[in-house]
Order: sequence, then C-alpha cells, then structure tokens
Amino acid sequence: MGNSLKAILAFVPSNKCQKYLLEDLEEMPVDKMVDLSGRQMRRLPVHICSFRELVKLYLSDNNLNHLPPELEQLQNLQILALDFNNFKALPLVVCTLKQLCILYLGNNKLCSLPLELRLLQNLKTLWIESNCLQYLPEVVCELSLLKTLHAGSNALRSLPRQLQGLQELRTIWLSGNLLSEFPPVLLDMPFLEVIDVDRNSIRFFPSLAHLSGLKLMIYDHNPCRNAPKVAKGVRRVGRWSEESPEPRKRSGAVIDITLDEKPLLPPATKAEPE
Repeated sequence: MGNSLKAILAFVPSNKCQKYLLEDLEEMPVDKMVDLSGRQMRRLPVHICSFRELVKLYLSDNNLNHLPPELEQLQNLQILALDFNNFKALPLVVCTLKQLCILYLGNNKLCSLPLELRLLQNLKTLWIESNCLQYLPEVVCELSLLKTLHAGSNALRSLPRQLQGLQELRTIWLSGNLLSEFPPVLLDMPFLEVIDVDRNSIRFFPSLAHLSGLKLMIYDHNPCRNAPKVAKGVRRVGRWSEESPEPRKRSGAVIDITLDEKPLLPPATKAEPE
C-alpha cells in the first residue's frame, strides 16, 4: 500500500478503511507487539486499544498529534514509541500507562512535559531528543527508576539541581544543546556511567575524577580549553583525550590537537525493557 493512499485513508473513519490501514491486523499478535511505524497515520485506529495484553506499541514516523482516550486500556504496555511525529504536547493518556518502562518522544515539537508524567514510576528509559525544550522539565526528576535519559538536540542551557535525586540514572545524553558550562549537578552524581555533552558551548571542564561510576565521557565539539580529568580507566572522547596529550603552551600560544571521532550514539533500534 503506497504512502499516499495510507495518508488519505488515515482521514477516513470507517471501520473498513481503518482495517485496510492496519492491513487486517484484527487479532492480538502472538508476540504482543504492534508496529505501525511509517504509515502516514494522522490518528491511531481505536481498534488497537482493544488489544489489552499488548506489551509493545511502535507508532514512530507518522503524522500523529493526539491519541485517543481508549489508549488507557493498554495497561500492560511496557514500550511506547511516539518519536518522529507532530506532538506539540504529550497526550495525558500516555501518563495513565503505569507499566511503561521505555518511552520514545524524540523528534516531535514538545516544549514541555506534563506534571502527570510523574505517574510513570516504572519508567527506565526516556528519549526526548530533538524537541523544542529550553529547559529540562523538573518532572523528569521525579522518575525514580530512570536509568537512561536522552535529551540531546534541544535548547537546554542548564539542568535542575533535583536531577541528582535520580539515584538509578546511569546514562545521560546532552549533545547538541546550548550548555555554556558543564552542568554542576552532574558533579554530584557519582553513579553516572556515561555522560555525553558533545556539541555544546562549554569552555572549561571541572575535574570529574571523583565520579567513581563513570566509564565514558564524551565532550567533543566544545570550545574547551582543557580536557576533563577523569579517574583511571575512564574513556574520554574529545580534544586531548587518551590518544593525544593535552596541549603544551609555547610562547603563550596553545597548540591545537586534531579532534577524535565520536563513537556511535545508541542505536535507533528500539530497546527491550530490562
């Protein structure tokens, strides 16, 4: 079925057209997963909400900007992918899905997140990259089991102090934001394993040697004058990392060193709940 035909049928509310759009997906899949990514949908067929044992629902790369209230019926849902859509606000019905472990919201038009997000106390992975966030919503700091936070490619200038309360957080991706200094709150989070502040405007890095859990520090493409000091065994990716020493001053001038290549970001493949 061509994309243009899908786009037309997405507007037609009749059951016949909606079933055609779903390609005869009438019964609950054996693997408890439904993938409707890339189907040009402008609304989610309500029929999907009848699959009450559904565990994974992928709606990526559509034209969605709202979700039906019937989505609340999917109380067993653990993974929900809403990335690459047209959401300007997170539908509140998502916050009723209390078993969610992984939520993909990247590449939308979100400027904030609702306070109701705090109801998702089982959430372990949150992707909010490539939105319109000028600040990290403090409600994120109430997700006590959060392990991975991907907030890259927004317009963040700082992080809230409350973030240090996320004792389970291990990975934070902040590349492509507007950070002019290394976020001070991260200095009080020794449990972090991966910190990515690539492509920001950080000019000076404090010592990170006391962060006992740190395994990888990515700080490339910043106008920094020094490399962050880290504990032995921690991999650094950026100017003057392990592969090349920090510059030596000669006659008051700093000798520049060739940038190292940044490793691949987490794969686009949707993750499984732990």
